[in-house]
Amino acid sequence: MNRLKEKYTNEIVPSLMKKHNYKTVMEVPKLEKIVVNMGVGDATANAKLMEAAVNDLSVITGQKPVITKAKKSIAGFKIREGQEIGCKVTLRGEKMYNFLDKLISIGLPRVRDFRGVSPKAFDGRGNYTLGIKEQLIFSEIEFDDVVKVRGMDIVLVTTAKSNEEALDLLTELGIPFRK
Repeated sequence: MNRLKEKYTNEIVPSLMKKHNYKTVMEVPKLEKIVVNMGVGDATANAKLMEAAVNDLSVITGQKPVITKAKKSIAGFKIREGQEIGCKVTLRGEKMYNFLDKLISIGLPRVRDFRGVSPKAFDGRGNYTLGIKEQLIFSEIEFDDVVKVRGMDIVLVTTAKSNEEALDLLTELGIPFRK
């Protein structure tokens, strides 16, 4: 069993039950899934960029990404409907906890001038979005193999009903929020 999952069951659940006065264990918010999304808008001009992004994302998450297509044409961005413009991975269960553990312990500390993540990126329904400027913070990515430095969005979807509950859950899981 993953150490983060173990910590959740043994320490976080009792702590949150006490803090929020939950009656049952099922009321305690939990991490449902993590969606990692990488926009590859410049793949319209060069198809190799999409291949590189898919490769990077699969190495980082350990799962094959789904390629996302444009829903409608936007002339200003030179995008046509149905064109490949990004890729995403949805992680659940064991892989989700492994990825979060890797993000907290290895990824985030490698970000330059890191002072913690913003506590303001909640959506009002208990989900948290984190933007990363470069994929190089993950140790699996070799600097020499990178075709183009590219950022990504990481969305942590929880079952929390409010931002406060989600903030408590993610803080307990070890996400370093800015004070």
